[in-house]
Amino acid sequence: MATYNIAVLPGDGIGPDVTKEAVRVLELIREVDPEFDIRFTEFNWNSEHYLEHGTMMPEDGLEQLKAFDAILFGAIGDARVADEISIWQLIMPIRKNFRQYVNMRPIKRLAGIESPLKNEAPVDFIVFRENAEGEYSNVGGRLYAEQPQEMAIQNTVITRAGVERITRYAYEYAQATGRKKVTSATKSNAIIHSMKLWDEAVAAVAAEYDGIELESYFIDALAAYFVERPESFDVVVASNLFGDILTDLGAAIVGGLGVTPSGNINPERDFPSMFEAIHGSAPDIAGKGIANPIAQIWSAALMVDHLGRPELAKAIVSAIEQVLGEGKVRTPDLGGDATTEQLGSAIRQAVKEQITVKEGR
Repeated sequence: MATYNIAVLPGDGIGPDVTKEAVRVLELIREVDPEFDIRFTEFNWNSEHYLEHGTMMPEDGLEQLKAFDAILFGAIGDARVADEISIWQLIMPIRKNFRQYVNMRPIKRLAGIESPLKNEAPVDFIVFRENAEGEYSNVGGRLYAEQPQEMAIQNTVITRAGVERITRYAYEYAQATGRKKVTSATKSNAIIHSMKLWDEAVAAVAAEYDGIELESYFIDALAAYFVERPESFDVVVASNLFGDILTDLGAAIVGGLGVTPSGNINPERDFPSMFEAIHGSAPDIAGKGIANPIAQIWSAALMVDHLGRPELAKAIVSAIEQVLGEGKVRTPDLGGDATTEQLGSAIRQAVKEQITVKEGR
């Protein structure tokens, strides 16, 4: 029996509430499945930690996290702490130092969820976002502060190696799951250096895979196609910024940020991967106990899959769909009046039923 040691960083705002429900689901599975021994260590590294200590995490924070099998991350963001501090002192160091260069974000219309689109066709694709370089670089600076000629330079970093490895991961996923098309997001008609390199590197990798179509769209057109025909996509590969924007749009067309998970993956497993909902700390509803925990619970399912238990991950997602399909327990963002804890409890009960039925217990 394998033992999985998980670092839990609940973070700010609604992060602790939704993370608590995700952990409870995993604890339930541990009770039901004797082969799933999972243990949690919580780290309260967040904006409160910054306000008290002047840092988002201790100096040896990365060294502490390195020992874990995976990280379950809540959310970060507090009006009392500048975003560039909370993000660049916590999330970015983890992603970049742990070489989590794959950000995977499933965009799936779950059973029982209404879409704002009139199109009711099934939507089920996954976006692979380059997660370690691209537009989210701290290379650059500002000159002539508070003067009429003040200027800012923010450099995008695109490397052939970086583009090739995220593209290859996308193609390997497509091949393993029987998907027939990979769509690349670009803007090489206007961003003629970095995006031209992106196109060339994507095409070079695509040529290695027979039977999987490559299509490439400019980011503005692709955003429109996400709305017009989201059912036409299988796998999408995008740079850091483009992937970030596209997946928020993707979340909106399948029910909102509250139902969309993500994983920050180190494919080589030299470091722990990190799993988190794509939503932020939602300060407008923080402390009210009404946040939707589905995205965080689904992120925990992605983590379970990454740890080598895909059947348990599938049971969690099936349980989420079961509860949504019944339509009895929903948080306000989904048109209901349930609390975070009530929705989490309903999902746990459904998970128990899914595993019991499958195992015949």
